[in-house]
Amino acid sequence: MIEALTEWFRNITFLQIIDFVGTFAFAISGIRLASAKRFDWFGAYVVGAATAIGGGTLRDVMLDVPVFWMHDGFYLSCTAVALLWVIIFRKYLINMHSTFFIFDAVGLALFTVVGIQKTIDCGLPIWVGIVMGAMTGAAGGVIRDVLINEVPLIFRKEIYAMACVVGGVVFGLCHIIGMPTMVTHLACGAAVFLTRVLAVKYQICLPTLRPEED
Repeated sequence: MIEALTEWFRNITFLQIIDFVGTFAFAISGIRLASAKRFDWFGAYVVGAATAIGGGTLRDVMLDVPVFWMHDGFYLSCTAVALLWVIIFRKYLINMHSTFFIFDAVGLALFTVVGIQKTIDCGLPIWVGIVMGAMTGAAGGVIRDVLINEVPLIFRKEIYAMACVVGGVVFGLCHIIGMPTMVTHLACGAAVFLTRVLAVKYQICLPTLRPEED
């Protein structure tokens, strides 16, 4: 068992670490909101899992590659760990309004990086990667909000999916000028996270589409 774990840690890549952390962060955000809606443990797990793997599932289907979580049980196990984490620390997490935002922003940033890189690895151009990065980051949140009967964040005025696009542009620029992969990933993730945080802090919103007045 120890040898297997040692071998696993030896072979893990930086992109996989980002993927795993993003999975945990998004699962926490989904479970936290499910808790606020008073879902039972199973319901909270379903919401957390849908948040964590929903965007990546759509991405892999569109890229016509094997769906990632069907070949690695870690992702569903990670959601179970996130549920246990919320259960143990629920007094602190559920009542902290900033908790959901922080974990959601982290998950959004990390999943955008993963989505773009996996698209590029499939030999597709960077503009497709930006679309897939936004889908990987934001689609799980859409599924989460639908399951808990809320209007999805990307359909409101808040900067959400656009933060993924900003990060994608940063990724593209770093990729074009030949920056190291790790630096590119960090720059993209930081751009998504900072865009999301600054937009909320300073109430930066996209214009609202209004019907033409008579």
